[in-house]
Amino acid sequence: MPREIVVGTRDSTLALIQTYWVIEKLKILNPGYSFRVLKIKTKGDKILDVALSKIGDKGLFTKELELGLINKEIDLAVHSMKDVPTILPDGLTIGAVCERINSSDVIISPKGLMLNQLPKGAKIGTSSLRRASQLLNYRADFDIQSLRGNINTRLAKLESEGFDAIVLAAAGLIRMGWQDKITEYIPDEICLPAVGQGSLGLEVRKDNDEVFDIVHKSNHPPSEASIIAERSMLRSLEGGCQIPIGALGQVNQNILKLKGMIASPDGKQLLKAEVSGPVKNAELLGQKLADILLGMGGKEILNRLRLGNSK
Repeated sequence: MPREIVVGTRDSTLALIQTYWVIEKLKILNPGYSFRVLKIKTKGDKILDVALSKIGDKGLFTKELELGLINKEIDLAVHSMKDVPTILPDGLTIGAVCERINSSDVIISPKGLMLNQLPKGAKIGTSSLRRASQLLNYRADFDIQSLRGNINTRLAKLESEGFDAIVLAAAGLIRMGWQDKITEYIPDEICLPAVGQGSLGLEVRKDNDEVFDIVHKSNHPPSEASIIAERSMLRSLEGGCQIPIGALGQVNQNILKLKGMIASPDGKQLLKAEVSGPVKNAELLGQKLADILLGMGGKEILNRLRLGNSK
Protein backbone atom coordinates (compact mmCIF):
# COMPACT_ATOMS: atom_id res chain seq x y z
CA MET A 1 0.00 0.00 0.00
CA PRO A 2 1.23 3.54 -0.71
CA ARG A 3 2.39 5.59 2.27
CA GLU A 4 -0.46 7.81 3.53
CA ILE A 5 0.10 11.51 4.16
CA VAL A 6 -2.51 13.24 6.37
CA VAL A 7 -3.36 16.76 5.21
CA GLY A 8 -4.90 19.22 7.67
CA THR A 9 -7.24 21.97 6.52
CA ARG A 10 -9.97 24.28 7.73
CA ASP A 11 -13.38 22.88 6.88
CA SER A 12 -14.76 25.82 4.90
CA THR A 13 -15.78 25.19 1.29
CA LEU A 14 -12.97 27.39 -0.03
CA ALA A 15 -10.34 25.80 2.23
CA LEU A 16 -11.36 22.33 1.05
CA ILE A 17 -11.27 23.35 -2.63
CA GLN A 18 -7.77 24.74 -2.06
CA THR A 19 -6.67 21.62 -0.20
CA TYR A 20 -7.92 19.20 -2.86
CA TRP A 21 -6.20 21.33 -5.52
CA VAL A 22 -2.95 20.98 -3.56
CA ILE A 23 -3.43 17.24 -3.13
CA GLU A 24 -3.97 16.71 -6.87
CA LYS A 25 -0.72 18.56 -7.51
CA LEU A 26 1.13 16.53 -4.86
CA LYS A 27 -0.22 13.25 -6.26
CA ILE A 28 1.21 14.03 -9.69
CA LEU A 29 4.57 15.01 -8.21
CA ASN A 30 4.65 12.10 -5.72
CA PRO A 31 2.99 9.02 -7.29
CA GLY A 32 4.15 6.69 -4.51
CA TYR A 33 1.94 8.33 -1.85
CA SER A 34 -1.74 8.61 -0.94
CA PHE A 35 -3.28 11.60 0.80
CA ARG A 36 -6.06 11.82 3.39
CA VAL A 37 -7.79 15.04 4.46
CA LEU A 38 -8.45 15.88 8.12
CA LYS A 39 -10.81 18.83 8.65
CA ILE A 40 -10.00 21.04 11.64
CA LYS A 41 -12.14 23.95 12.85
CA THR A 42 -10.15 27.04 13.83
CA LYS A 43 -10.97 29.86 16.23
CA GLY A 44 -11.48 32.22 13.30
CA ASP A 45 -14.12 29.87 11.88
CA LYS A 46 -16.01 29.81 15.18
CA ILE A 47 -16.11 33.56 15.94
CA LEU A 48 -18.13 35.11 13.14
CA ASP A 49 -19.91 37.99 14.88
CA VAL A 50 -16.82 40.10 15.70
CA ALA A 51 -14.57 42.03 13.31
CA LEU A 52 -11.17 40.37 12.86
CA SER A 53 -9.44 43.56 13.96
CA LYS A 54 -11.24 43.41 17.33
CA ILE A 55 -10.49 39.78 18.16
CA GLY A 56 -6.82 40.65 18.58
CA ASP A 57 -5.36 37.19 18.28
CA LYS A 58 -2.64 35.95 15.92
CA GLY A 59 -3.12 32.66 14.15
CA LEU A 60 -6.92 32.85 14.14
CA PHE A 61 -7.10 30.52 11.13
CA THR A 62 -3.90 28.54 11.69
CA LYS A 63 -3.29 27.77 15.39
CA GLU A 64 -5.39 24.61 15.60
CA LEU A 65 -3.82 23.27 12.39
CA GLU A 66 -0.36 23.95 13.80
CA LEU A 67 -1.25 22.10 16.99
CA GLY A 68 -2.28 19.19 14.78
CA LEU A 69 1.18 19.26 13.21
CA ILE A 70 3.00 19.51 16.53
CA ASN A 71 0.93 16.65 17.99
CA LYS A 72 1.56 14.58 14.82
CA GLU A 73 -2.14 14.26 14.04
CA ILE A 74 -1.42 15.61 10.56
CA ASP A 75 1.67 15.60 8.34
CA LEU A 76 1.10 18.91 6.59
CA ALA A 77 -1.28 21.87 6.79
CA VAL A 78 -2.64 23.87 3.86
CA HIS A 79 -2.99 27.59 4.59
CA SER A 80 -3.88 30.76 2.77
CA MET A 81 -0.60 32.58 3.32
CA LYS A 82 -2.38 35.80 4.27
CA ASP A 83 -3.63 33.99 7.40
CA VAL A 84 -0.21 32.75 8.55
CA PRO A 85 1.54 34.76 11.31
CA THR A 86 5.03 35.93 10.38
CA ILE A 87 6.58 33.99 13.27
CA LEU A 88 5.86 30.25 13.20
CA PRO A 89 5.79 27.94 16.23
CA ASP A 90 9.08 26.22 17.08
CA GLY A 91 9.64 23.12 15.00
CA LEU A 92 7.42 24.16 12.08
CA THR A 93 8.29 25.62 8.68
CA ILE A 94 6.66 26.50 5.35
CA GLY A 95 7.74 23.66 3.07
CA ALA A 96 6.33 25.19 -0.10
CA VAL A 97 4.59 28.27 -1.45
CA CYS A 98 2.40 27.26 -4.38
CA GLU A 99 2.21 29.43 -7.48
CA ARG A 100 0.31 32.59 -6.60
CA ILE A 101 -2.86 33.47 -8.45
CA ASN A 102 -4.46 36.92 -8.68
CA SER A 103 -3.56 38.86 -5.53
CA SER A 104 -6.03 41.72 -6.04
CA ASP A 105 -9.03 42.75 -4.01
CA VAL A 106 -12.28 42.97 -5.96
CA ILE A 107 -15.64 44.59 -5.53
CA ILE A 108 -18.95 42.88 -6.16
CA SER A 109 -21.81 45.27 -6.74
CA PRO A 110 -25.42 44.10 -7.28
CA LYS A 111 -25.93 46.90 -9.80
CA GLY A 112 -22.61 46.29 -11.56
CA LEU A 113 -21.15 49.62 -10.48
CA MET A 114 -17.40 50.24 -10.43
CA LEU A 115 -15.80 51.94 -7.41
CA ASN A 116 -15.87 55.37 -9.05
CA GLN A 117 -19.53 54.88 -10.02
CA LEU A 118 -20.83 54.03 -6.54
CA PRO A 119 -23.22 56.65 -5.10
CA LYS A 120 -22.14 59.14 -2.45
CA GLY A 121 -22.19 57.47 0.98
CA ALA A 122 -22.23 53.99 -0.58
CA LYS A 123 -22.46 51.19 1.99
CA ILE A 124 -19.51 48.83 1.49
CA GLY A 125 -18.91 45.61 3.40
CA THR A 126 -15.49 44.30 4.35
CA SER A 127 -13.92 42.51 7.32
CA SER A 128 -10.52 44.10 6.68
CA LEU A 129 -9.09 47.28 8.21
CA ARG A 130 -6.54 47.31 5.40
CA ARG A 131 -9.27 47.45 2.74
CA ALA A 132 -11.38 49.93 4.70
CA SER A 133 -8.56 52.42 5.23
CA GLN A 134 -7.47 52.38 1.58
CA LEU A 135 -11.04 52.73 0.30
CA LEU A 136 -11.65 55.66 2.67
CA ASN A 137 -8.46 57.26 1.45
CA TYR A 138 -9.76 56.90 -2.11
CA ARG A 139 -13.26 58.17 -1.22
CA ALA A 140 -13.91 59.52 2.27
CA ASP A 141 -17.68 59.46 1.69
CA PHE A 142 -17.87 55.65 1.69
CA ASP A 143 -19.80 54.04 4.58
CA ILE A 144 -17.63 51.04 5.47
CA GLN A 145 -19.42 48.31 7.43
CA SER A 146 -17.93 45.17 9.01
CA LEU A 147 -18.73 42.00 7.09
CA ARG A 148 -17.60 38.56 8.36
CA GLY A 149 -18.28 35.00 7.30
CA ASN A 150 -17.25 32.67 4.49
CA ILE A 151 -17.64 33.71 0.85
CA ASN A 152 -21.15 32.25 0.58
CA THR A 153 -22.28 34.10 3.71
CA ARG A 154 -20.85 37.41 2.56
CA LEU A 155 -22.40 37.09 -0.89
CA ALA A 156 -25.78 36.38 0.73
CA LYS A 157 -25.42 39.46 2.96
CA LEU A 158 -24.65 41.61 -0.10
CA GLU A 159 -28.33 41.38 -1.02
CA SER A 160 -30.00 40.82 2.35
CA GLU A 161 -28.26 43.68 4.19
CA GLY A 162 -28.48 46.28 1.47
CA PHE A 163 -24.80 46.76 0.62
CA ASP A 164 -23.96 48.81 -2.44
CA ALA A 165 -20.85 46.65 -2.77
CA ILE A 166 -18.68 44.21 -0.85
CA VAL A 167 -14.92 43.70 -1.10
CA LEU A 168 -13.37 40.24 -1.33
CA ALA A 169 -10.09 38.68 -2.44
CA ALA A 170 -10.05 37.77 -6.13
CA ALA A 171 -8.21 34.52 -5.37
CA GLY A 172 -11.04 33.00 -3.34
CA LEU A 173 -13.64 33.75 -5.99
CA ILE A 174 -11.38 32.42 -8.74
CA ARG A 175 -10.76 29.18 -6.85
CA MET A 176 -14.51 28.81 -6.28
CA GLY A 177 -15.11 29.32 -10.01
CA TRP A 178 -17.10 32.50 -9.39
CA GLN A 179 -15.13 35.01 -11.46
CA ASP A 180 -18.35 36.06 -13.18
CA LYS A 181 -19.55 37.64 -9.92
CA ILE A 182 -16.65 40.13 -9.91
CA THR A 183 -17.60 43.69 -10.86
CA GLU A 184 -14.09 45.21 -10.71
CA TYR A 185 -10.55 44.19 -9.86
CA ILE A 186 -9.37 47.04 -7.64
CA PRO A 187 -6.08 48.47 -8.95
CA ASP A 188 -3.04 48.19 -6.66
CA GLU A 189 -2.75 51.98 -6.83
CA ILE A 190 -6.03 52.18 -4.88
CA CYS A 191 -5.82 49.08 -2.71
CA LEU A 192 -2.64 47.08 -2.05
CA PRO A 193 -3.47 43.48 -1.06
CA ALA A 194 -2.81 41.74 2.23
CA VAL A 195 0.60 40.19 2.78
CA GLY A 196 0.48 36.74 1.15
CA GLN A 197 -2.90 37.25 -0.51
CA GLY A 198 -3.52 34.87 -3.41
CA SER A 199 -0.93 32.29 -2.32
CA LEU A 200 -1.16 28.94 -0.58
CA GLY A 201 1.47 27.71 1.87
CA LEU A 202 2.17 24.14 2.95
CA GLU A 203 3.35 23.97 6.56
CA VAL A 204 5.25 20.94 7.85
CA ARG A 205 7.38 19.82 10.79
CA LYS A 206 11.06 20.69 10.42
CA ASP A 207 12.10 17.22 11.56
CA ASN A 208 10.02 15.43 8.91
CA ASP A 209 12.40 15.41 5.94
CA GLU A 210 10.22 12.97 3.99
CA VAL A 211 7.14 15.21 4.02
CA PHE A 212 9.22 18.35 3.45
CA ASP A 213 10.64 16.78 0.28
CA ILE A 214 7.14 15.75 -0.85
CA VAL A 215 5.66 19.22 -0.52
CA HIS A 216 8.73 21.17 -1.67
CA LYS A 217 8.30 19.75 -5.17
CA SER A 218 5.25 22.05 -5.48
CA ASN A 219 7.21 25.17 -4.47
CA HIS A 220 7.09 28.11 -6.92
CA PRO A 221 10.28 30.17 -6.40
CA PRO A 222 9.01 33.55 -7.75
CA SER A 223 5.90 33.34 -5.54
CA GLU A 224 8.02 32.21 -2.60
CA ALA A 225 10.39 35.18 -2.99
CA SER A 226 7.48 37.63 -3.17
CA ILE A 227 5.90 36.15 -0.04
CA ILE A 228 9.21 36.12 1.85
CA ALA A 229 9.67 39.84 1.11
CA GLU A 230 6.10 40.76 2.07
CA ARG A 231 6.25 38.77 5.30
CA SER A 232 9.64 40.25 6.15
CA MET A 233 8.15 43.74 5.82
CA LEU A 234 5.16 42.81 7.98
CA ARG A 235 7.34 41.13 10.62
CA SER A 236 9.60 44.20 10.78
CA LEU A 237 6.52 46.39 11.32
CA GLU A 238 5.09 43.91 13.87
CA GLY A 239 1.71 44.25 12.17
CA GLY A 240 -1.42 42.11 12.27
CA CYS A 241 -5.16 42.29 11.70
CA GLN A 242 -5.40 45.35 13.98
CA ILE A 243 -3.15 47.47 11.74
CA PRO A 244 -3.86 48.52 8.13
CA ILE A 245 -0.80 47.23 6.26
CA GLY A 246 -0.64 46.10 2.63
CA ALA A 247 2.13 44.78 0.42
CA LEU A 248 2.78 43.25 -2.97
CA GLY A 249 5.94 41.62 -4.25
CA GLN A 250 6.38 40.91 -7.95
CA VAL A 251 9.30 39.12 -9.63
CA ASN A 252 10.46 39.94 -13.15
CA GLN A 253 13.66 38.39 -14.56
CA ASN A 254 15.18 37.77 -11.12
CA ILE A 255 14.39 41.29 -9.88
CA LEU A 256 11.88 41.63 -7.05
CA LYS A 257 9.81 44.80 -6.78
CA LEU A 258 8.08 45.26 -3.43
CA LYS A 259 5.36 47.82 -2.73
CA GLY A 260 4.07 48.50 0.77
CA MET A 261 1.70 50.74 2.67
CA ILE A 262 0.69 51.70 6.21
CA ALA A 263 -2.49 53.67 6.88
CA SER A 264 -4.58 55.03 9.70
CA PRO A 265 -7.93 53.19 9.95
CA ASP A 266 -9.85 56.31 8.86
CA GLY A 267 -7.73 56.53 5.71
CA LYS A 268 -6.67 60.12 6.32
CA GLN A 269 -3.04 59.09 6.54
CA LEU A 270 -1.75 56.62 3.97
CA LEU A 271 1.95 56.05 3.40
CA LYS A 272 3.26 54.16 0.37
CA ALA A 273 6.75 53.24 -0.81
CA GLU A 274 8.48 50.65 -2.94
CA VAL A 275 11.90 49.04 -3.25
CA SER A 276 13.48 46.62 -5.71
CA GLY A 277 16.49 44.38 -5.87
CA PRO A 278 17.71 40.82 -6.58
CA VAL A 279 15.35 37.98 -5.67
CA LYS A 280 18.04 36.52 -3.38
CA ASN A 281 17.68 39.61 -1.15
CA ALA A 282 13.92 39.15 -0.59
CA GLU A 283 14.19 39.16 3.22
CA LEU A 284 16.39 42.26 3.25
CA LEU A 285 14.11 44.10 0.81
CA GLY A 286 11.18 43.58 3.17
CA GLN A 287 13.17 44.98 6.09
CA LYS A 288 14.34 47.93 3.97
CA LEU A 289 10.78 48.81 2.92
CA ALA A 290 9.57 48.60 6.52
CA ASP A 291 12.32 51.02 7.58
CA ILE A 292 11.36 53.46 4.82
CA LEU A 293 7.67 53.38 5.80
CA LEU A 294 8.52 53.86 9.48
CA GLY A 295 10.68 56.84 8.60
CA MET A 296 7.87 58.40 6.53
CA GLY A 297 5.62 58.55 9.60
CA GLY A 298 4.59 54.93 9.92
CA LYS A 299 6.08 54.72 13.38
CA GLU A 300 3.68 57.39 14.63
CA ILE A 301 0.67 55.64 13.03
CA LEU A 302 1.65 52.31 14.60
CA ASN A 303 2.24 53.87 18.02
CA ARG A 304 -1.20 55.52 17.97
CA LEU A 305 -2.88 52.27 16.97
CA ARG A 306 -1.12 50.32 19.70
CA LEU A 307 -2.35 52.90 22.20
CA GLY A 308 -5.90 52.33 20.93
CA ASN A 309 -6.33 55.52 18.90
CA SER A 310 -7.98 54.72 15.56
CA LYS A 311 -7.27 58.14 13.95
